[in-house]
This record gives sequence, structure tokens and C-alpha cells, in this order.
Amino acid sequence: MTFNTSMLMMLDAAFYESKGYFLDRGTSVFETLAGITAEQASQPGPGGCATIAAHVAHMIYYIEFTLRFVRGDHTDPDWNHVWDTVSTVTEEEWQASQARLRAAVEDVRHQITSTTMWASEREMGGAIALLMHNAYHLGEIRRALCALNR
Repeated sequence: MTFNTSMLMMLDAAFYESKGYFLDRGTSVFETLAGITAEQASQPGPGGCATIAAHVAHMIYYIEFTLRFVRGDHTDPDWNHVWDTVSTVTEEEWQASQARLRAAVEDVRHQITSTTMWASEREMGGAIALLMHNAYHLGEIRRALCALNR
């Protein structure tokens, strides 16, 4: 099995359909988001933390930044922008945010499948970091959702 095949398998498990590799079945990003309303996505997380909508916006920002970086744009990111500007969303904004996240993940899939040779261990580490970073935010989303459903 190649690195690309493994990355795609883990990316699909994290975002589309968890098969139990590292997440419980039915808990992938898109499986989780499918059951969340805009109203729920706009509620502060436990202890007044970021909303689910902000976590999704941050995931999008992180993925899009990473892809720009890989493609040669080394502009410094503004990591606080999302946290400072995203909290509540309308139903339309929530649906658009999920669609944008899906498009970003598809862009990552395309980047991985079109990479025939990884230039360095750092690039491979960056791909793994993208997966891990988003898995962390999925955990935060699921924790916030658990608190909302109490």
C-alpha cells in the first residue's frame, strides 16, 4: 500500500464514512455535521468556547491555507480571523459552509491523487498533520454537540 492510498483511506474515514480505523462508525465529519442544524451550530461550545460553525469555518480555512501553501503561496495565515468573526450562522450559511468544507476536502483528495512523488518527509508530515488537525476539530464538534444534546 502506498502513502497516497493510506492517506486517502484515512481522509475518507475522517470526513466521509468512518469504518472504525480511528473513529467510531458513523462519527466522521460529514456524518456528524449532517445531523446538526444552523441553530445548534451557532451555540457556544462547553464553557463558552467556539461554536460548531466556527470550528467548521476554521477547518475550511486550515485546509485551504494548506493547499495554497503546497501550491507555492507562503503568505502568513491569520489564524485568529475565523475565531474572531464566525459564531452564528443562518441555515443558508450553514449549508454553504458544509458545501465549502466538502469542496475543500475534495481538493485535498485531488492534490493527494495527483502527487506522484512527495518531495520530502516534511510534505508527508504536512499531509498527516492536515488529517490530525481536522480530527481534533471533529472531536471538539462532537464534544460541543454532546453538551448541546444534554
